[in-house]
Amino acid sequence: MLSKKSSLLLLGPGLLFILIGFCLPALMLLLAPPGISSGQVFARLGRMLQDPYDLTIIGRTMGLGLLVTVLCLALGFPIALLLARSTSRWSGMLLALAIFPLLLSNVVRTYGWLVLLGQNGVIGQVISAMGLPAPQLLYTESAIVLGLLQLFLPLAIVSCYSAVAQVDAGLDDAARGLGASRTRVLWTVTLPLSLPGVIVAATLVFAGSTTAYTTPYLLGGSNQRMLATQLFNYSTVSIDWSAASAVAMIMTVLVFAVSAVSAAVGKKGRIS
Repeated sequence: MLSKKSSLLLLGPGLLFILIGFCLPALMLLLAPPGISSGQVFARLGRMLQDPYDLTIIGRTMGLGLLVTVLCLALGFPIALLLARSTSRWSGMLLALAIFPLLLSNVVRTYGWLVLLGQNGVIGQVISAMGLPAPQLLYTESAIVLGLLQLFLPLAIVSCYSAVAQVDAGLDDAARGLGASRTRVLWTVTLPLSLPGVIVAATLVFAGSTTAYTTPYLLGGSNQRMLATQLFNYSTVSIDWSAASAVAMIMTVLVFAVSAVSAAVGKKGRIS
């Protein structure tokens, strides 16, 4: 077993690289962007937290992030459970197919939704062929949810699969032998033991969906802005560095808060 001194020597270079290459530049960008003082950033942050327009964007980002997280877990955990408990020789191939979208670019996957949801897209043409007026599918919150769901569902499946695969299937059989139903086995045995992986999946999906830029930008347009698209607008269009830093600070605090809550829930689950 490594001593404390040896562990610090091994971890030192990596921690130093993270500190110099990531933490310090991030703090400088958040608290003191070029030509802007920290006081201006915090003043802009205070005004932003009182502005109904900015509060709407913050609420939309959090709401859609939570919705995408719930949907990814609701769809990803059953798929991961079926793949982990499957005895078929095709289970490995099915797992590869489930996570194959992770190998594709986010832009490519999002562009597919533009083809489907556009005014002259496949869905619109089918509805028009039925003699019905084609609804506005693109540049809506529903379009953003669909895009983010496709984007992060494979990530949720992988995280849940790794957790479920570590749960001994014999425990399920033992519970069934004692008279427990499949539903009770799921809620009292499989899910509690898989909770760490589920929490990791929820954290990754929420953090990714609330900070994603490409998908909300392409599918939401300028009418359904989220924090990432607003940050891009402040930093490249209006060149308002204080506002950009304020938005980045909100996104950072939001992600760290969710991570802290997830860690607390996971720790409580391991203790119980």
